[in-house]
Amino acid sequence: MTDYIIRTFIKDYYNVKDSGVRQTYGTVSSIVGIVVNVLLSLSKIAVGTIFNSISVMADGVNNLSDAGSNVISLIGFKISGKPADKDHPFGHARIEYLTGLVLGIVILLVGIELLKSSFNKILNPEKTIYSLAMIIVLFISVAGKLWLSRFYFNVGVKINSTTIKAASMDSRNDVFATSAVLASALISMVTGFEIDGYMGILVALFILYSGIGILKDILNPLLGEMPDVELISMLEKKILSYEGILNIHDLVVHNYGPNRYFATVHAEVDAKEDILKSHDLIDNIERDISKECDVNLVIHLDPIITNDPEINKLRCSTGKIIRAIDEKLTMHDFRVVKGETHTNLIFDVLIPVDYDMQPSELVKIIEKAVKKENERYFAVVTIDKNYVSTYMNNPYLK
Repeated sequence: MTDYIIRTFIKDYYNVKDSGVRQTYGTVSSIVGIVVNVLLSLSKIAVGTIFNSISVMADGVNNLSDAGSNVISLIGFKISGKPADKDHPFGHARIEYLTGLVLGIVILLVGIELLKSSFNKILNPEKTIYSLAMIIVLFISVAGKLWLSRFYFNVGVKINSTTIKAASMDSRNDVFATSAVLASALISMVTGFEIDGYMGILVALFILYSGIGILKDILNPLLGEMPDVELISMLEKKILSYEGILNIHDLVVHNYGPNRYFATVHAEVDAKEDILKSHDLIDNIERDISKECDVNLVIHLDPIITNDPEINKLRCSTGKIIRAIDEKLTMHDFRVVKGETHTNLIFDVLIPVDYDMQPSELVKIIEKAVKKENERYFAVVTIDKNYVSTYMNNPYLK
């Protein structure tokens, strides 16, 4: 069924990197969700009202809130697909994160209201009438939500959408919630015990749990999370595969919405190479990565002296000092400036974002260690933070 819907309603469905195709995926999935959730909601609210079941009505209201969330997602995909303009030069793709945030908040509010209604049912119990019609509706709901969860999951993975993945998680939780209501109805029919209010609380807790999980997943990209390991590894290997690139460092990746990446990196080249040739190499890499990886990359050129034995020796010995302090540290941009009374060793040290030592303290330790190697050496250290999930090791330090 999922493949049939995708092939029927999405033109060029295989080209998921295309923003127009991606928007169509979002639109179709939202419309499918609206239709399924409205049908389930109306049927549950109807039987819940007729047979006086708070848990069934609560489950129906939950489906209605899901349909409302689908409408929000539909609007979000329409806006996120808009091209960049002078006020938003990076596009509007981050709107998708905001729609997911709204979805999570709506789910939390619905959960709180249903929790209050269920408590009221426990404090003021009313006789619930159970019937075959109610059982059939609940069975259909479980099957429908199970399919919808899988449908959302497949679409979410195809287009890497946090909003649709969140909808999949919400539908999965609805399967458990409706199953609990169904179990409540069957138990009450067999035993005569009224547990409708308690199952309503269980449904409400499932809804709250789902909302919190969705908010957590959405807040990470909004706050700025670590780039995907596979993306970083792909960029590193791709850049280093070009002849003439000695090493890279200071790779920073910014996310402006699903599959919308902008990155900067420093690439080291041999200083004795012709600058125009090196610049042409950098241009080719930027163009290739934009075409093949769909990443807008800007490369800063770092000329490195490789044919001076003394500098190479100092680079190697300084690298050993850095690694002796902590294996997590790496060094780059090494330069030597000689004077009459002393020699400046100028370099950058890369530290993890969560490094537990203060940069000023680390600099003092490095300065002391370099001075111990030779009294004439002065370390001029700049501390850089690593904003990606891997560490590039300078080949000259090995």
